[in-house]
Amino acid sequence: MGVAQTRGRAGEALAMAYLELAGCRVIARNLRLGGVEVDALVTDGPAQVVVEVKVRGRSDYGGAAAAVDAAKRARLVRAARALQLGGARRVRIDVVAVELSPEGATVRHIRNAVTE
Repeated sequence: MGVAQTRGRAGEALAMAYLELAGCRVIARNLRLGGVEVDALVTDGPAQVVVEVKVRGRSDYGGAAAAVDAAKRARLVRAARALQLGGARRVRIDVVAVELSPEGATVRHIRNAVTE
């Protein structure tokens, strides 16, 4: 496993730990919804949340949150629609951005990061 893959897995683990501390319940990680692979599905109160995790060691290109481009947003919307078709009433899409620096990691949870 390469450095980038190891960093990505560690970032995802950090993001899941953060979400659990924030009161969310992780239902599944690295699953397919509507033909789209998503990083996690969690519940936050009555909402089912499709979670995209982005990890970046540099912010000079806009940082982790900016890495969710238009194509990725469209795929996340497709995954959320699959949940709704499966009977979920409240569905939202969140992004957890993990920024790495020599001082440590910063985790930023962006609720409703992608809307239709």
